[in-house]
Amino acid sequence: MRESRLPRVRASELVGRGWLNTGGRDVTLADLRGKIVILDFWTFCCINCLHVLDELRELEEQHRDVLVIVGVHSPKFVHEADPVALAAAVERYEVHHPVLDDPQLVTWSAYTARAWPTLVVIDPEGYVVAQMAGEGHKRNVEILVGELIAEHEAKGTLHRGDGPYVPPAPSEGTLRFPAKAVVLPDGHLLVADAGHHSLAELEADGETLVRRIGSGERGLVDGGPDEARFSEPNGLCLVPDELRARLGYDVLVADTVNHALRGVRLADGVVSTVAGTGEQYMVGAADNFLGVEPWDEPDEEPAFEPVVGVPGDASDAYASTLTTLTDGSGRAGGAPSFLPGPRRLKLSSPWDVAWSQPLGAFVVAMAGNHTLWAFDDEQSSIELLGGTMNEGLLDGPLHDAWFAQPSGLAVAADDRIWLADSETSALRRVDPVERTVHTVVGEGLFDFGHRDGPAEEARLQHPLGVAVLPDGSVVVADTYNGAVRRYADGQVTTLATDLAEPSGIVVLDGGSTLLVVESAAHRLTRIALPATLAGRLLDSGSHRTQRPVTELSPGEVRLDVVFTPAAGQKYDDRYGPSTRLQVSSTPPGLLLEGAGDDVPLDRLLRLDPAVTEGVLHVTAHAASCDADPAIEYPACHLNAQDWGVPVRLVEGAPTTLTLPLHG
Repeated sequence: MRESRLPRVRASELVGRGWLNTGGRDVTLADLRGKIVILDFWTFCCINCLHVLDELRELEEQHRDVLVIVGVHSPKFVHEADPVALAAAVERYEVHHPVLDDPQLVTWSAYTARAWPTLVVIDPEGYVVAQMAGEGHKRNVEILVGELIAEHEAKGTLHRGDGPYVPPAPSEGTLRFPAKAVVLPDGHLLVADAGHHSLAELEADGETLVRRIGSGERGLVDGGPDEARFSEPNGLCLVPDELRARLGYDVLVADTVNHALRGVRLADGVVSTVAGTGEQYMVGAADNFLGVEPWDEPDEEPAFEPVVGVPGDASDAYASTLTTLTDGSGRAGGAPSFLPGPRRLKLSSPWDVAWSQPLGAFVVAMAGNHTLWAFDDEQSSIELLGGTMNEGLLDGPLHDAWFAQPSGLAVAADDRIWLADSETSALRRVDPVERTVHTVVGEGLFDFGHRDGPAEEARLQHPLGVAVLPDGSVVVADTYNGAVRRYADGQVTTLATDLAEPSGIVVLDGGSTLLVVESAAHRLTRIALPATLAGRLLDSGSHRTQRPVTELSPGEVRLDVVFTPAAGQKYDDRYGPSTRLQVSSTPPGLLLEGAGDDVPLDRLLRLDPAVTEGVLHVTAHAASCDADPAIEYPACHLNAQDWGVPVRLVEGAPTTLTLPLHG
């Protein structure tokens, strides 16, 4: 039974602009009395928020008679504050609970949320019992909900029955929130039909359906076109001609919510999983790499070689056990089923894929942990190509670089890879030979807008797609601006506007036409390019995300990241320290002392009085596992969150900054 926590804090009222998924009625905390309530503070651009939506689906269905999840949408980008865009996102991501539209961050501030996502749990009597930042809390929430059900059923304060959720009317159409498209060898178009959890093959007109690959039900199932299942597929890449027969598939698919790469054979529509386990890679977790399948009395030892180890990851200790057969044959007489290396590596929301000739591999934009990976199916290998798994904008060598939800890839004639880095609203260029990355447009996580002109001054807003024209210039699906933009010779112009969340671009007719995947309009749209390709110079301004500022005292400040393992769990230190805390600041001079990486979740910081404002960047990890000694293989759970806390230094302000990871 859950121990009582004092003092008890009464939950604040839910205040915003309006409600979705309630049949048009407002919802108050009084309406929810007798239910367990989880407030999910989210914004629909945020990949971590989308992960949490998926983490909560099963729990929501299991306890729908006693549990009410309320999504509190607290937008980061200007586009996300548009109520029409929010309604589309709620439909796109199959949010099956009430959503409070909170564009002014009123409820966000009332609950002192400081990060996307944040979960707040309210008991049936209207008191806050837990707050959790970040993702990976699925098991903790399950345990807490189970405790609250038992406690309040015994007290008579739990009321079973329907909650306030009213499902919207289903939409019809050939496509539903399509993501990307490619031209097939026969001229047909293959579209990642994310909202239908399938692939749609269309005639060259972009409208006539030829066939559908995938049953249309969310899931991870291999097989023929009628039984295979996807979950919000996004990126598509044609396999090079010379590899198709050897690999056994023609198209590689980034199956985003399944955390997997899928191969599709066009001749018969058969789908196979070629990388990923179906579970999400969690940064720092010890089980991101699965062990080797057991061998059954082998006649001789098979030859093994390491496939991948991730620098700086807690899984380094397991890299030597992640192995694959070098000869591909196994032992004489036949071997038991053996999963190749890429099938034993967890992935994290792969969003796009592209073939790189210099690398001899497919490049994977791994949006979920802000990295790029190289997948070589012939060698049965997948390896980290770029990114440290820190979210941000940092150029230079790929192994040191920072990315932020890389979401679109395109390879130029010179083999350089163009990248739409969505959360930094950036267009970036990767050199696969030199293994470097350079930002062409973009400033960072909180700077965006619609501004043309010199590239160093130009602004995008959460772009998801990119393509290269025959003249070497680059076109960008500037998603949240509803525009197609062009970069050439250090200048950015606008080619088209008034599009509904364009997320992918295909170059047709030798470069004279663009086929734009207009995701929120559920269609493909052709745009004829002007002969001069000049485009227009537009300037709707630039923006910086404004979040509530935390006032702190200059000088010494105690940073305290709160983490309490859920009931029945303990800190997991079997493979090294169970916690990790990284601290930095913008500008760097804000922190005189306390920056860096260490184990404890609390730290003494010294803030420079001369730097009156800035942002504290805090990353925390905490691992817990089942505490019962009778469990031979205890389940492990990793909780992780990045905070960017805007601060203002004021004499006499608090000298403690508390960030709840789970508490």
